[in-house]
Amino acid sequence: MLVNNKNFNHLKVHTQYSICEGAIKIDELADYCKSKKIKSICLADSYNLCGALEFSEKISKVGTHPIIGTQININHSDIIGKVSLYAMSEVGYKNLTRLSSSSYLKNNPTTDPSCSLKDLKDNNEGLILLTGNYTNFFGILFYKNKLKDFEEILNSLKSSFKNRLYLEIQRHNEPQEKNFENYLLNISESLQLPLIASQEIFYLNEDMYEAHDALVCIGEKNFVDDKNRFKYNNQHYFKSQNDLEKLYSDIPEALENNYNFHLRFNFKPKKSKPILPSIASEESGSPEEELLKLAKKGLENRLQNFVLKKNKTESIEHIKKNYEDRLIHEINIINSMDYASYFLIVSDYIKWAKKNSIPVGPGRGSGAGSLVAYCLDITDLDPIEFDLIFERFLNPDRISMPDFDIDFCEEKRDQVFEYLKTKYKNGVAHIITFGKLKARMVLRDVGRVLGLSYGHVDRICKMVPFDPSRPLTLQESIDREPRFKEEIKNNSKVKKLLDLSLKLEGLNRNMATHAAGVVIAGDKLSEQFPLYIDHSSNLTLPSTQYDMYSSENAGLVKFDLLGLKTLTVIDNTIKRLKLKKINLDISKINHNDEKVFSMLSTGETTGLFQLESAGMREAIKQMKPNKFDDIIALVALYRPGPMSNIPIYNDCKNGIKEPDYIHPTLKEILKPTYGIIIYQEQVMQIAQTLAGFTAGEADILRRAMGKKKKAELDKQKERFINGALKNGIAKDVANFVFTKIEPFAQYGFNKSHAAAYALIAYQTAFLKTYHKEDFIAATMSTELTNTSKLREFVEELKKLKIEIIKPSINKCFSDFKAINGKIIYGLGAIKSVGYEAISNIISERESNGPFKSFTDFIARVNAKDVNKLQLEGLTKAGVFDEFDKDRNRILTSIPKIIQKIKNINDDKDSQQSNLFGDQGSDHTDFEFLPSTLWSQKELLSEEFKSIGFYLTNHPLNEFEETFNQLNIKSYNQFYENDKNEGLVAGTIMSIQEKKSAKGTPYAIVKFTDKEAEFELFLFAEVLIANRDKLKESESFVMNLQKDKILGDNIKKRINVKKITSLEDVINKPYSKVTIELNDNYNLDEITALLSAKGETEISLVVRDKNNQAHYSLQENRKFDLNHLKALKAKKYVEKITV
Repeated sequence: MLVNNKNFNHLKVHTQYSICEGAIKIDELADYCKSKKIKSICLADSYNLCGALEFSEKISKVGTHPIIGTQININHSDIIGKVSLYAMSEVGYKNLTRLSSSSYLKNNPTTDPSCSLKDLKDNNEGLILLTGNYTNFFGILFYKNKLKDFEEILNSLKSSFKNRLYLEIQRHNEPQEKNFENYLLNISESLQLPLIASQEIFYLNEDMYEAHDALVCIGEKNFVDDKNRFKYNNQHYFKSQNDLEKLYSDIPEALENNYNFHLRFNFKPKKSKPILPSIASEESGSPEEELLKLAKKGLENRLQNFVLKKNKTESIEHIKKNYEDRLIHEINIINSMDYASYFLIVSDYIKWAKKNSIPVGPGRGSGAGSLVAYCLDITDLDPIEFDLIFERFLNPDRISMPDFDIDFCEEKRDQVFEYLKTKYKNGVAHIITFGKLKARMVLRDVGRVLGLSYGHVDRICKMVPFDPSRPLTLQESIDREPRFKEEIKNNSKVKKLLDLSLKLEGLNRNMATHAAGVVIAGDKLSEQFPLYIDHSSNLTLPSTQYDMYSSENAGLVKFDLLGLKTLTVIDNTIKRLKLKKINLDISKINHNDEKVFSMLSTGETTGLFQLESAGMREAIKQMKPNKFDDIIALVALYRPGPMSNIPIYNDCKNGIKEPDYIHPTLKEILKPTYGIIIYQEQVMQIAQTLAGFTAGEADILRRAMGKKKKAELDKQKERFINGALKNGIAKDVANFVFTKIEPFAQYGFNKSHAAAYALIAYQTAFLKTYHKEDFIAATMSTELTNTSKLREFVEELKKLKIEIIKPSINKCFSDFKAINGKIIYGLGAIKSVGYEAISNIISERESNGPFKSFTDFIARVNAKDVNKLQLEGLTKAGVFDEFDKDRNRILTSIPKIIQKIKNINDDKDSQQSNLFGDQGSDHTDFEFLPSTLWSQKELLSEEFKSIGFYLTNHPLNEFEETFNQLNIKSYNQFYENDKNEGLVAGTIMSIQEKKSAKGTPYAIVKFTDKEAEFELFLFAEVLIANRDKLKESESFVMNLQKDKILGDNIKKRINVKKITSLEDVINKPYSKVTIELNDNYNLDEITALLSAKGETEISLVVRDKNNQAHYSLQENRKFDLNHLKALKAKKYVEKITV
C-alpha cells in the first residue's frame, strides 16, 4: 500500500555538465528544489563528476539532500554502454572518483571513456549500481539478444554489490521501453534483484522539450528534421508526485524502493583546506627547514649581485639587517600558514626553467611583494627597493589562499609542463573549462541544426554586438537591435531560431582545458579528484573534472603558468643581438636611462609592453617620465576609474599643481605619487601609520573598501577611527581621512603587479631605444598571424624612416629580419602560407643558392611544401615579382604549376630526369596560361587579401590629382588645419560594430590614407544608411566636421557627416565644364570622347595666337572624372575648369 507522505526521488538528473544532453543549470535546479520543497535529489551526469561539488554545495544550501552519482560506460566484449553509480559514503565517493578518472586515463583515444567490469567490481565498496534504461549497457545487451551475457554479468555484479544493485524501470512512453521492462520484471524474480522506479531528467519543464531536442542535435552534429536520428520523447522533465505515483502504481515494489533510496546515503562532498604534496625528505628535512635554508642562501646571492651594488649610501650591516629581518618575518607567516611547500614547488620549476634557458617573467600579481619569493628566484623584483608589502600577498587573516601567477616565454612553456609531469608523475593536472553557448555561438549552432543557410545565420549573428568588455545577452541584443524584428517578420524560421536559442543560451557546449593553470596534489590525484583527458588536444597532462571554482573548494592549489609573448620577443631580440656579437644581460640594464625616458616621452611606443595603446601614448607624452616609478604609476593608473587621475599626476609631477597629501602624516606615503592614492599598498600603509593596523588587518580593510559591503565597512571605519584616536589624531580628522581614502581603495591597483609589468615594459623600451630594428623584427616575428599588429608596425617603420624590403622569394626569410638597418619582410606572415612550408623553401634557397627564375623555383621546391592556397598567397603578395610582374599570369596557371612540381618530384623519386629537369633555368620550358593583366586597383586589392594591408603601394595614390581638384585632404592635413569642415579620403582596414548604452548602433572604422591610419566613429544615422557598402579594402570620401573639446587639454572631436564611395565620387558627372584648347587640337578625338549624352554643360575655348573663340555644345554631354583624366592627357588641352 502506498504511503502518501513519501516522496518520489529523482535519481537520474542531468545537469548542463552532461554535455549537449542535460539542459539544467545547477542554480536553476537549486531554485526549483527550494520552490517545490524537494527533500532529496540525485546527480547522474553522463561520463563525469564535473558538477559534483557545485551540486552538493548549492543543493544543500536550499535544504535538499544532494546524492552524488554519475553514469559511467562499461566496456565488455566490445559492447560499451552506461550504468549509473551513486556514492553512499566517503569510501564510495573515492571509488566513484577512481572509476570516473580511469574511464578517461586508461582509455583508448578512439573510443568513448569506459571502465571494464573488473574495474567496476574491484571498486564497488560504498557504491549503489542502477542498471539503466534500454539505451544503456544492459539495454544494448538485451536488444543484441545477448541474454546469457546479460544474466551472467548481473549475477557477477550481484556477488560484488550484494544489496546495492537495482534493476531500473523507466517510463517515458518511448517505443523500446516496454519490451525491456517486461524482461526486467521477469529476471527480477529469477535473480532475486530489487526493482526501482526512475525518470531520466534532462530539463526542468515540459516547454523545454523542443530546445532540448535541438541541443542533442548540436552534440550529435545532426539536423532536427532528420527522420532517421535517435529522438527522445517529450517526457524527460520533472513530473508531479501524483503523476509519478499513477505511472508506477502497478509496480509498488519499484516505487517503495525509490521512496527509500535516499535513506541509504550519509555523504556529500565538502569544501577542503588546501592540499599540497609532501616534499619532505631525510636529506632536506621538513619543508619549513628547506625553505629557510634556500631563502637564506638566495638572500646572500641577491645582496651580493644586486642589492649592495645598487645601494651605495647605507652601511652594508644596516642593509643586511633590514633584509634579514624582513626575510624571517615572511618565513614565520609562511610556516604558520603551512605554505612552505607551495613556495618550494614554485621555486623548483622556475629555477629549472631558468637553468634550461626558458625566459621567466620578473613577477606577476601580489606575489611580487615577497622577499622570500625574490630570494627563491620566483620573482626578480626587490620588494624592499620598490616598497612592496608581503601581507598584500599572504597574511593569517586571508580567507582564500593566494597563488603565484608566473609568466613564461610562450614558445617554451610546454617544456615546463613536461618537467612537472616528470617530477610529479600522476600528481599534476590542468584545470577543465567549459565552452558555453553564448549569444552568437547559440545562434550559429541552433541555426545549423534547424537547416538555415550559413550566410543567413552569419548575418543574424553579426546583429549581436561583439564587445568582450561588455558582452550582451541574446535577449539584450534583440531588445536593442530592430533588425531582429525585421528578420522575424520576413522569415518564420528566424522566430524559432531565436526562441530556441534564448532557452539554450548559457549552457555548457563542450569541455576544454585551462591550459595555463595546473594543480599539484601528490601521487593519488586521480583517486582523490576526478580527472579528464582531452585526446583531441596536444596537452601532456590530464585535467581535473572540477572547474577552477570547484577545484579550489576541493582543496586543490592552482599554479598558473602563463604564456607571455613579450618574454619571447625579449628573448628573440637578445638572441638576434648575440648573432651580431652583441651580448646583453637584460636583468642588469640601467633602470634610469635618460635615452629610454626620452624615447618614451615622444609617445612612439608601438611594440612596448603595456604602453602601446593610443590613450597610453597620449598619457605618456604628457607625463614626460624621467624615473622608473613613473612607469609603475602609469601601468597602475591607465584603467577605468583611476585614469581620471593621470592629468593630476602629470601636472603635479611637472610642477603645474601642488600635490594634496590629505593629512601631514600621509606625506611620506603619498609623496612618490604626488598625493594620489594609486596603489592598494598605500591604503594599507595609511591604515598602519594613522590607525596602528597590523599589515594583515590593513589588508582586510583594503578588501572591505574594495568590496563596498556596508556592514563590514562600518566595522572597519570604527576600528580605523579608534586606532587613529590612540595615535593622537582627532576624530573628525580620522573620519575625513577615511572618507578620502575609501574611493581610492575601490580601484587602487596592486603595486607589486604594476612594478613587475613596468619592469617588462621598461625592458622593451630599452631594446627599442638601443636596438630598434632587431626589436621590431623580433616583435613582428611573434605576430605573424596578427595582421592588425603587423600593420601597426609597418606604419611605425614608415614614421621611423626604416626601409622595409618587400616580400621577395630571394631576399626574404620565414621570419622578419633586421639587416643593415632595414627590415626584411617575413614570408611566414603572408596569409595561407604555412610557416613550416615556407621555411623549407627558404632552406632550399639557402642550401643551393637563390632561385634564378620562376622555372628554377618550380624545379627545386618540394611538392609537399606547395599547395594552391599557399602559391596564391605568395603570388598576390608579389613574392615572385622579380621573375614576372604579371601576378595574374602566375595566379591563373597555379593548378598547372602544382602539377608540374609534382611531376618533377615524382621523377626525382624514381631517379629519372626529363628534358625540363635538365633545362630548369630556361623560362620557355613552362608555358603560362592566357590571362589579363591586373589594373592597379585589382593588384592592390589582391595584395590586401594576401598581406592584410597595403605594402607596395596605396589605392588612393592614383587619385592624387583628382583629390587636388576636389580639395580632398589627408586626415592629418584636415586635423591640423583651421577649417571646421572638409573632405577626407580613406580606405577601410577594419570595421567593428557596437551598441551604445542606449542600444543604438555605432561603428569604429579604421581607415588608411597615404600618410597614416586613423579611426572614425560612424553613428547610427550614417552607419545604417551605409552599412551594406562598408567593407574592408573599399575606399570612401567623407564629409568631416571638427568640434573642439575644451578642458585641461584642447582636443578635436571629428564627426562624420556623410560618407560616399570613392567610385561614386569619381563617376559623378560635373554640372559645368570649360575646356581650353590650343590650335593643334584634334577635333575627331574630342568628338569621340564627348559623344555620349549626359548632364554636363560643356564650353570650349580655342586659342590661336592672339585670338580665342568660345563655343558651347548645344546638348549636354556625359563628363565625369574619367573624361577629365583622358582629356588632360592630351597635349593640346591647356586647361580644364570644372
